[in-house]
Amino acid sequence: MRIAIAGATGNIGSRTAAILEGGGHDVVRISRSLGVDLTTGEGLDQALAGADAVIDAISGQPASVEETVAYFGATTRNLLAAEQRAGVRHHVLLSIAGVHRVPGNAHYAGKREQERLVESGPVPWTIVPATQFHDFAEMVASWTEKDGVATIAPLLIQPIAPDDVAAVLAEVALGEPQGRHADIAGPDPQDLVDMARRTHQARGREVKLVPTWSGLFGPAMAGDVLLPGERVRIMPTTFEEWLAEQK
Repeated sequence: MRIAIAGATGNIGSRTAAILEGGGHDVVRISRSLGVDLTTGEGLDQALAGADAVIDAISGQPASVEETVAYFGATTRNLLAAEQRAGVRHHVLLSIAGVHRVPGNAHYAGKREQERLVESGPVPWTIVPATQFHDFAEMVASWTEKDGVATIAPLLIQPIAPDDVAAVLAEVALGEPQGRHADIAGPDPQDLVDMARRTHQARGREVKLVPTWSGLFGPAMAGDVLLPGERVRIMPTTFEEWLAEQK
């Protein structure tokens, strides 16, 4: 199959591309750095020529709710329109488990806009909602780290390995459109602060972590709102197994 991947140079997109290419499929990488601009649509028609399916694994930089919704809205509209022109038969969107349970957060608002456009769009679709990734805690801490101190929200999550996310996306893209896929998650719930501490230790770094709800993630994300729903597909890689591979 010929499969195009939006966000192909990113964490998940690059892994998904490697899996599909390893299976003998023709992968088209869509990225601004590769000459295709999703925000304007430049280069999309050429990139999607002959594509059977498209995987959307793009991410956005932290911004306001309005800016984030506008970004995800523009990229998704351009992508779906180009897919329709090219006769693409399957649009696969990587989304977030619990995305409709968290108000206020800009990234979640942008992902909800993506889902809305895909669900009402012209291309048959599958939405794959994933929990946060195993490297999420370290990334969140890096956003605020200064002079060896970082603030971080004590979120309860059920993290999933990036390789497991990529494996599901590749599998789904090779199949028929399903509508909304079950949430995908790792085996065990984890505390974000503890995850960040253990990741830093595995990398030989000392960072003082200050738990707080006053940062990017507020009390609306407390409790079990970020955990997978009742319809869930548990993937095999534990946080401990992932951590053992980090340096």
